[in-house]
Amino acid sequence: MKDLVIKHVKLWRHDNQKLHQTEGFVGAKALVVRRGKPFRVSLKLKERPFNPKTDALVFKFSIGHLFVKRSVTFSKVSPCSRWGACMDPEGPDLQCPSILISTPASAPVGTYSIQLFVFTPSSRKSYHLGNFTLLCNPWCSKDAVFLSFEDQREEYIQNDSGLLYMGTPMSVAARPWSFDQFEPDILEACLSLLQVSPQHLTNPVKDYKSRADPIYISRVVSAMINSEDDRGVLKGKWSGDFTQGVDPSTWTGSGDILTQWAESGFSPVMYGQCWVFAAVMCTVMRVLGIPCRVVTNYNSAHDTNGNLVIEEFYNELGKKLPHSKDSIWNFHVWVECWMTRKDLGSDLNGWQVLDPTPQERSAGVFCCGPAPVRALRDRRIELPYDIPFVYAEVMASVHTVVLREGQVVCSSRDTKRVGSLICTKAVGQPRPENITGDYKHVKSPNSTLRSRRRHNSDDTVSSNSTSQGVSVTLTLEKAPVAGVPITFRVTITNKETVAKEIIEHLNAQAKQYNHSPSDTFWEAESVVKLAPLEVRVVRHQISPVHYEDVVGDDLINLAVVLEDPSNQQRVLACEEFNIESPQLDIEIMKKGAVNRGTQHTAVVSFTNPFSVPVSGVLTIRAAGLKLGEREFRILNLPPGGRVQQPLSFVPKKAGTRMIQARLDLTNRAVVRGYQMVTVNRN
Repeated sequence: MKDLVIKHVKLWRHDNQKLHQTEGFVGAKALVVRRGKPFRVSLKLKERPFNPKTDALVFKFSIGHLFVKRSVTFSKVSPCSRWGACMDPEGPDLQCPSILISTPASAPVGTYSIQLFVFTPSSRKSYHLGNFTLLCNPWCSKDAVFLSFEDQREEYIQNDSGLLYMGTPMSVAARPWSFDQFEPDILEACLSLLQVSPQHLTNPVKDYKSRADPIYISRVVSAMINSEDDRGVLKGKWSGDFTQGVDPSTWTGSGDILTQWAESGFSPVMYGQCWVFAAVMCTVMRVLGIPCRVVTNYNSAHDTNGNLVIEEFYNELGKKLPHSKDSIWNFHVWVECWMTRKDLGSDLNGWQVLDPTPQERSAGVFCCGPAPVRALRDRRIELPYDIPFVYAEVMASVHTVVLREGQVVCSSRDTKRVGSLICTKAVGQPRPENITGDYKHVKSPNSTLRSRRRHNSDDTVSSNSTSQGVSVTLTLEKAPVAGVPITFRVTITNKETVAKEIIEHLNAQAKQYNHSPSDTFWEAESVVKLAPLEVRVVRHQISPVHYEDVVGDDLINLAVVLEDPSNQQRVLACEEFNIESPQLDIEIMKKGAVNRGTQHTAVVSFTNPFSVPVSGVLTIRAAGLKLGEREFRILNLPPGGRVQQPLSFVPKKAGTRMIQARLDLTNRAVVRGYQMVTVNRN
């Protein structure tokens, strides 16, 4: 009898990856499939066909030192609870057998090798057929990351671009971000992140076994995004000189960061801040098949002593003082991942908070989560992981104190400021979605918000405070926009039946989102005379010449202190806000359908709103549009001047794509813009 020889092996890469929703990984080094769903392998035999009575085929699937062997059968496809291999049930071709490989929905994530043993009456041979990368499967109901709705799977797994939200609760600022999960070498970089983790290097066998569990994977990734304890991706830096690396505000996507990290031999990329850490983690989790979204918590508390109280101090003139070890970031960005929690009970399934920004250690390592969002809402702080820390970030109260010569002259407590808004990008839409009600009990939470670029110019924000004799409210009359005076009003109420003469102290300081304010850049003082029980409205404005240097990522802390000389009482009202940067406008020139493989033109425009000429570098990029990254120089654009930059692009992928542009102005703000493009499949 002639021997049984394999002439050729076909892994059906295109067909398998299309069926497994992994066709985006076209440049991957191995076949990419999802667990819990069969994939096809075909053999071309030489000399003679397969004889089921005398021959046997046995597959060996190996990841590290772990392996499983399965004989090829003629039975039905194995259920998604175990490994299996069977002949194509639609009619086996014994000369060119097609075999369906099944993997359990709880198989470890990683890259496997496929070895085939061929047994005949006269011989035993083995063949290495290749490798396949196995990912989690949110399309499989038996997988711990199963997500029921296709639009959510499209958003939280497949979408390779999105929006990160910054600014303040009253003026939500959208920043475009390219997650880049399908760009060349990104899949391999994300898998390398697991391979160089301390868990894998310490005990590879235990690590591979544990990768079946998304809880374990998420904690490893959370720790590996920062470089505090390991060979992680990003080094954090929140102030000072960034010349040794990249200013975090200039990153536009995850691809450059992960590629630089992998190509450097896993040296940390410098530098990251919270939104960069979170966005890169979102990329890694989506690559691994775990649904993930980026979330912003506005007025996020860092409670150093665990008493759920954040103290803030002002002097008697309204200047904010850096006296507290506690802090409130105007916004803080983390991620949520979707998974079941068999360790805690089905009532805590769903979105889980994970925070890769290194703030506090968890079990000795700088990582955070997964903390069930439902547990936070129900204050189940006794559960793992890191629920008390996240709970304080969204629920602490603020105790504001005014000091004069070291003595407290007035104080107030605010229980609504921390966690006043928590939002994420809406499914399928370029706008924020309010998810505050998922974290805390709130009255009728508004599920939709407008980003700053579409903010109504007449929207107002205000804060107020009161004492026994006088009360004060500070109100912005319009959302502040670069190049336009900041207008606000101070409403003063005399609560007594005697006339008063009140001293009004005003103070404005620039601040970064995660720091105490810097020195005062604008201040004013006036005397206000009030009749008994009178309500007086005093209007003020800050001209652009005073604030132009802080347009962009900086925020403004504006405060008013009213001083009553008759009894030395003081009362404070304050507000923090951002000034809307000028926008880059991006317009697709040819109206109508944008088709894959067809050349199109977009025009990026900028109008200088500043009082002086500006120069800078315009950078444009678009994942999936065959655009790469383009840079253009803008020189001495006069006040009111307008510049337009056309560029051509050829979409290579269907679906919703993003063109994003960034203008780095010399000694001034970074100006951004984006445009969503829907690409048809033809």
